[in-house]
Amino acid sequence: MKRSMELLTRPWVGGVLWLLGLAIPLVLDQTWVFIASLFAVYAIVALSQDIVLGRAGMFDMGHAVYFGVGAYVTAILNTAFGWPILLTWPLAVVAAALVGGLIAAPIARLRGDYLLVATIGFNSIFILALDNNLGHITGGADGVFGIGVPALFGWQAATQNAQFWLDWAAFAVVLLLIRNLDRSHLGRTFYYIKHDQLAATTMGVDTRRYRVLAFALGAALAGFGGTLFATLMAAVSPGAFVFTESVTLFAIVLVGGQGSIPGVLLGTALMFVVPQAFRSFAEYRYFVFGIAMVVIMVLRPQGIWPRMTRREASR
Repeated sequence: MKRSMELLTRPWVGGVLWLLGLAIPLVLDQTWVFIASLFAVYAIVALSQDIVLGRAGMFDMGHAVYFGVGAYVTAILNTAFGWPILLTWPLAVVAAALVGGLIAAPIARLRGDYLLVATIGFNSIFILALDNNLGHITGGADGVFGIGVPALFGWQAATQNAQFWLDWAAFAVVLLLIRNLDRSHLGRTFYYIKHDQLAATTMGVDTRRYRVLAFALGAALAGFGGTLFATLMAAVSPGAFVFTESVTLFAIVLVGGQGSIPGVLLGTALMFVVPQAFRSFAEYRYFVFGIAMVVIMVLRPQGIWPRMTRREASR
């Protein structure tokens, strides 16, 4: 079983599956093309949550805040100031990273339940600010509408298929970045802090700085997902970034498997693609997911597809 899972995590397998995904617009209707685009966006945001929870081991139950910051920065700059969509991307990513760093700075030393409660509070503050039309530019409860489409050198993502190509290209880049993070000194440091923070501190690692950095990196990636979400939906509103969205992102990582790219992608499919495919049952998804989480936490607490160490893979 472990050898089979290890085989499926090989880079070439992921590349083949990604290429098969590119065939979706050629063989399926526009509804499925939209669902596939939505999967790519939420997979990016779920992977950003996994940087904080699955790799650095911090309970962040307000991750939808950074998702929303990226979406709103792109929406406001495009609709109110006429910025081209692609030019809003860097600012949206930086803004989300700054918010993540500022939130993490005073709470980075908190652990477990205390950190979880603190992040819930920030999510509530964010939604309250949006609902009250912060700066008279967020549109209140109605949000921001009329968001344009990305364009570059005459090419525009003006169709559902074009948006799909853009989202899946971004998805591929993010997968490569996460894989490189896991192999880097920074990724290994996150792993050590998660599994033995005391030992890491003893070895001279500034754990607080790395925890803040994990928040900022995760927030930056979530902000990037937010920009893609804004252009895919052509509108943003507070309802897309409420506390239940943070809970869902948290659940994706727990159910799929912390620190596991295949696990997070599987969790994203279960949490977002399946409800979209069976919309008549979508209103029951939180009930079903709640039961699923309880069952998985009891029978397989490491998640459906957990991260495998090299030692485990070699057994």
